[in-house]
Amino acid sequence: MKEFLGKRLTYLFRSTKGLTLVAIALVAIVTAVWGTLSGPMIEWGIRDITVKTLGMDLSQADREGRIIMLYHTIAMAILAIEVYFITDIIPMKRHEQTMINGTITVGYMTALVFGLLFAYFGHNFTYHGLFLVGQSLVFFAGILLAAALWPWKKEYYLPEGSPYSRSKKGVNLERVAFFAMASATLLSATWGATTGSFWANGHETFLAENLIRHPLHTSLQKAIIGHLHIMVSLAASAITLVVGRWLDFKGKLHQWGIPMGIVGIIVLTAGALSIVWLPWAHNIIYVGAVFIMMEALFFVIYSWDMLIKTGTADIEKPSFMQKLGALFSDPLKFGVGWQMVFMNFTVSGVGIFMAIRLEQIFRVWPAREERITLTGHWHILAALIATIIIMYYADISGLKGKTRKWFGWLLIIASDIAFASATIFSMKRLFVDAVHQQTTVNTTMLLIDFGLGIILVMFALFMGWRLYDLFLEKGQWKKEFNAEKQISAKAELEDQKRKMAELEATLKEVSK
Repeated sequence: MKEFLGKRLTYLFRSTKGLTLVAIALVAIVTAVWGTLSGPMIEWGIRDITVKTLGMDLSQADREGRIIMLYHTIAMAILAIEVYFITDIIPMKRHEQTMINGTITVGYMTALVFGLLFAYFGHNFTYHGLFLVGQSLVFFAGILLAAALWPWKKEYYLPEGSPYSRSKKGVNLERVAFFAMASATLLSATWGATTGSFWANGHETFLAENLIRHPLHTSLQKAIIGHLHIMVSLAASAITLVVGRWLDFKGKLHQWGIPMGIVGIIVLTAGALSIVWLPWAHNIIYVGAVFIMMEALFFVIYSWDMLIKTGTADIEKPSFMQKLGALFSDPLKFGVGWQMVFMNFTVSGVGIFMAIRLEQIFRVWPAREERITLTGHWHILAALIATIIIMYYADISGLKGKTRKWFGWLLIIASDIAFASATIFSMKRLFVDAVHQQTTVNTTMLLIDFGLGIILVMFALFMGWRLYDLFLEKGQWKKEFNAEKQISAKAELEDQKRKMAELEATLKEVSK
């Protein structure tokens, strides 16, 4: 029994894929439990059962603070998942990967556990202190990651003629993009932490959507609004870069797209944070967003073209339907691009339309309607990012055959039904007045619940399979662990060879 548990714990906490599984499982548990506290669960009485069973303290006066803590605890885990993906796919020293993964694991787990304990179980400020310790460790892991990603190390340069984006001197621009994303995330975290240090000393708890009709905002409020906007955007940029590596994004589109992504990350971050001082900061944000969206567009074009060419490689002159069949043959690889396209209709397009017609349309609506639109806007974006993460993780988990197809297509269809319905619900005042809205409200709410319900059930089955697999002697976990050990051993061997060559060169130098 000891050996049985030891092997599983070693996999879960000493391998990148195991750490990812643990983080995803924790997010799933938090989502499942805390999801019973809102929505239709209130009317059904489920919230009361959860509160009484777990002994939660849900004072209405603390609601905004609780929500902020919940967002942050989940965000820490999502950041950890993306960091695990990055350390798994980006070349770096083994000790760097170990330090980064270990630090962020302790950090996000500490923040998640004690953040939720503080927010929902009695406000013990020792827990809040430990929550801050966890966040500090996550931040330190980010510094370690940025250092490991430093792209100007010659060992990571790309040779001339490489199909990947590079500078004239050979600097790997994709690595620069990862570095820029990590650095911008650290800057944004510093922005939020600086504002947080003024809590109860000029800064009060608030939800950004509650300030939309306030004529004046303090600098601290503006800083938080900029912080939350850029953090979600950077999470989207990170997963875009990750799936680009997954699908081997390269060629001319890569050489054009990656520099655009770098510019977009820098400009978007500057714009989001400069709203503290600049009344026209949104114009900077629009410019940055265009560059990032162009990078995503180039990735989508490349990935879909790659799927078509791969799927029709053995056909001399494929027909349109054969090309379409090849494109749809792998819903996970097709889906990451599709979700980026779909995002334009439910998030980006809606956001741009709102910004352009803000005074003429949305500020004329009741404040509640505008608040619903804003809340839906960011929840849809976060959920779309989550679906892309799930698609990537399902692939690296070895999902194959009909199970892969069912999983992929259900995830795409169910999520798109839910998010499209949420968009229609949030924008309903454009085409129906309050008197005649009930049919629209009922239909969209049912479709949202249906789509999200399908996703949750399907993902629960997937996680159930991963749990069952842990009890198998030769399960998927064993394959993943052995493969990672093999890769690590080879990388360590190459590193030792490099060090040996350096030492031999040094000995020759001093013996002259």
